[in-house]
Amino acid sequence: MFDRRLISNFDWTLFLASLLLSILGAVNLYSAGSFSLHNSTTPFYLKQLYWLLAGLFLFFVIISIDYQLLARYSYLLHGSSLFLLLLALFWGKTTAGTHRWLQVGAFSFQPSEFAKISFVLLLSHSFSRSTPPRASQFQGFPLPILFTLITFVLVFLEPDLGTAALILVIFVSFIFFAKFDLRHIFLFMLSCVILLPCSWLFLEDYQKSRLFAFLSPGKNSLHAGYQAVQSKIAIGSGMLFGKGFLGGTQSQLRFLPEQHTDFAFSVLAEEWGLAGSLLLISLLFLVVSKGLKIASQSRDVLGSFISFGLVSILFWQISINIGMVVGLFPIVGIPLPFISYGGSSLISTWAIVGMLLNIRMRRFMF
Repeated sequence: MFDRRLISNFDWTLFLASLLLSILGAVNLYSAGSFSLHNSTTPFYLKQLYWLLAGLFLFFVIISIDYQLLARYSYLLHGSSLFLLLLALFWGKTTAGTHRWLQVGAFSFQPSEFAKISFVLLLSHSFSRSTPPRASQFQGFPLPILFTLITFVLVFLEPDLGTAALILVIFVSFIFFAKFDLRHIFLFMLSCVILLPCSWLFLEDYQKSRLFAFLSPGKNSLHAGYQAVQSKIAIGSGMLFGKGFLGGTQSQLRFLPEQHTDFAFSVLAEEWGLAGSLLLISLLFLVVSKGLKIASQSRDVLGSFISFGLVSILFWQISINIGMVVGLFPIVGIPLPFISYGGSSLISTWAIVGMLLNIRMRRFMF
């Protein structure tokens, strides 16, 4: 029999805020991709609306399955994600020298977007069974580290520096949330710092150029630093209230590269100014705050860990993407949730919203 408590605990604010953000993203893509409206291919904004419908379908599937059941099969789910990452690495679709996509018929998807979610489920399942005081004795720590390193390496080799860094940041967030002994956290962080210079040997030339451009943006403004410079021009020219819808010169004249994906926020900031940017950021962090509230009110430790991990994905993607387009971080290819164009990104984001509401809807069920 259907339990009415599931509906009574449905967070309409979180759902409607997410839906509004997705619609704003599609409207922004109409402007960012207006140059494609007269082409024979389907416009970006229309594709994004199709992906939104797919994301909503997955959303309703996820909220109908108890999150404890999903966590129980987390190792199988993440093992499947790792297998897909391997397939993408060796037999995936090559785009701009990267191997991030798998082609299935007429559709392609990015396994790393879904690997982030299965990674959070796996960590949550592992850490929730080794909470303090056992966590302080290092129990439950080695296996998550192993899966973190495997996931990081597979994503890094695609190459996808942004998502690989995100995997590490999510793990670090988890070990602080799990209240592990500070000595163990320090040893892990020290190991990362020591091994960090070694990663330089595995970076692609364009990735090294982006890091140099971040350190000295003015010296390479026509090549590796071009995107960052044009993005800051677009955001700054928007001033307080922007140039109006379809009025952004940087985007409409196509000075801004990747304006429908990683730099979608720059298009919005140019057209709607500081006021529109603050409104968008407020909506994004409303979703984040709702997720944190769900984590604090969860019926069990497992639900708290899953909620926190999923919120970590959203928070760090928002922070890194916006920091990237305003010049605070190097350009690493992190999409802005709900706003950047991409089926895999949008569907996985709605999967995160579905999981958060899944946990909230069951907080009074035992």
